[in-house]
Amino acid sequence: MRPLTCLKTGLGVLGLLALAGCEEALTSSVVPQVRPSAPPTAANAYVTPSAASQDLARFYMRIERDLLTRGLLRTDGGGPDTPYDADDLSRNFEAIAFYSEYPDHTVSLGSRQTDGQLSRWSGPVRIQTEFGPSVLPATRTSDADQVQSYAARLAKLTGHPISTVSRKANFHVFFAGKDDSAYVVTRLKELVPNISQASLDLVANPRASFDCFVFASATRNDPNKYVRAVTLIRSELPDLVRRSCIHEEIAQGLGLSNDSPAARPSIFNDDDEFALLTSHDEKLLTMLYDPRLSPGVTVDQARPVVRIIARELMGQPL
Repeated sequence: MRPLTCLKTGLGVLGLLALAGCEEALTSSVVPQVRPSAPPTAANAYVTPSAASQDLARFYMRIERDLLTRGLLRTDGGGPDTPYDADDLSRNFEAIAFYSEYPDHTVSLGSRQTDGQLSRWSGPVRIQTEFGPSVLPATRTSDADQVQSYAARLAKLTGHPISTVSRKANFHVFFAGKDDSAYVVTRLKELVPNISQASLDLVANPRASFDCFVFASATRNDPNKYVRAVTLIRSELPDLVRRSCIHEEIAQGLGLSNDSPAARPSIFNDDDEFALLTSHDEKLLTMLYDPRLSPGVTVDQARPVVRIIARELMGQPL
């Protein structure tokens, strides 16, 4: 869940409409002609955003411009001004991968919190993008392309099967706006029958200070192995902040679930200095899915191995 520095979905849902064909009752000998049925309207067919949604989009645009003016939302991945070594990398990995950003937060998909232990996916991650009615068709195409490209990058970094799909997903990425909460709540109830009311309330009435967030869940028998995740990204966001949400929330849904003020250069830091995944963050993802670490391992047990992996990735002697 990523707040913007300055600040960080009411609504009508478009129901599925099926227009039945009408037959003319004729008394003549003319054979009655059945009018063809109009195709049903898709539940998420495009609907022009409301004035309130358009106002929110302008507000977020001003926020993005302000952040850029202050030299934030960098897209360079880090450089000479952001040095880090293996010790920094291992320390940041411990803080970000072994602890939850909100360990006592009520928003979850039903799994218990497991702070101090490593959590990640053991099976394939199948990502599907979904869109609220207020998202323009062209924007849907662009967002889906961004998620697909990022998923391929994550698969390469982690060595884990991560792909985008059109059905049978276990990681849903919703792009939805102020006008779309009823649609998203309905879909979440279908996807996650045991979803908590707190999660539904957050989706229906997201706090203005958050522009995107992710829920991830495991099973009771394996609380450190994720089996499902849902990300919500506000559709009113401008392009760069929107891409930033894609990068951070999907990565957090893979297991990098915390933020750390000491992590730099990193998107896992609430200072908004970096918008997109950095070289440092790529290494964190590689470490997360290294086969020498297992879901459920504690931070103390993992520390010696984490230090070895960090030194390998940094090219430093063991």
